[in-house]
Amino acid sequence: MLIELFAVMAPVLIVAGIGFGWARSGQPYPTEFVTRLVLNVSTPCLVLSTLSRAEVDLQVFGQMALACVVICVIMAMIGWVLSRAINSDPKVLVPAYMFPNTGNMGLPISLYAFGEPGLALAVAFFVVLSVGHFTVGMMLSGAAQSWRRLLLNPVIISLGVALAVLMLDLQLPRWVANTVDLLGSMSIPMMLLTLGVSLASIRPKQVGKGMLLGGFRILCGAAIGWGIALALDLPPLAQGVLVLQSAMPVAVFNYLFAVKANRSPETVASLVICSTLLSFLLIPLLLIWWLPAAG
Repeated sequence: MLIELFAVMAPVLIVAGIGFGWARSGQPYPTEFVTRLVLNVSTPCLVLSTLSRAEVDLQVFGQMALACVVICVIMAMIGWVLSRAINSDPKVLVPAYMFPNTGNMGLPISLYAFGEPGLALAVAFFVVLSVGHFTVGMMLSGAAQSWRRLLLNPVIISLGVALAVLMLDLQLPRWVANTVDLLGSMSIPMMLLTLGVSLASIRPKQVGKGMLLGGFRILCGAAIGWGIALALDLPPLAQGVLVLQSAMPVAVFNYLFAVKANRSPETVASLVICSTLLSFLLIPLLLIWWLPAAG
């Protein structure tokens, strides 16, 4: 089991560590360019290549998407209640609890833990969460995006094409499949490198508070994900992916939105850093439970 855990977590830690070391050494890293490249080119290709060749039960795929919405709503309620209890701004804690890092961390861990079938299910969760993050999340931060721009988002377009391929049982032309495979394959390593660079550039404050709130976010996400998985009677593999994605740390984009809106960015920075550090301890414990169950 320890060897399996190391095989899952080592690539994530090593690649993110390279990004962290690169940034701390003072080397330039075009974060904005890479982020745009990943969101607009490689991630849409990853969605299309993964879903078009995966044998995914559309019912389970739809259940994963539904579960993502339900979990986001419940986590938003928890964030709101918690912010009231500690006399904090709900517009800071609610987005942090709603939107975990299902891309930079969730996708690679799901891939290495559960293989291509697990990655396909993780993509379903990631796409739905991304739609919410770049609509509801941006509105909460004061950086709203128009519905027209959302519908023209390359990730949404690639999802529509991939679902059409799945439902109609089509096959992409070989040259298209090879191209999207090649472009999609750079998405996960670039996500991890950017995660490491982002963590190196954030300066957390209130570390103790960040550890408590960040740890609570991870534990609540895992518990709620498990409860929703049982309620939907998902198969073991889908249960494992859902719990894993629900338990991811606070997404770095929450920090970027907070900086842009000047809404307590130091608090969000602490949540991002502390929850990410804690996830390297807590996620392996979840994998110990779910790897045997998911086969």
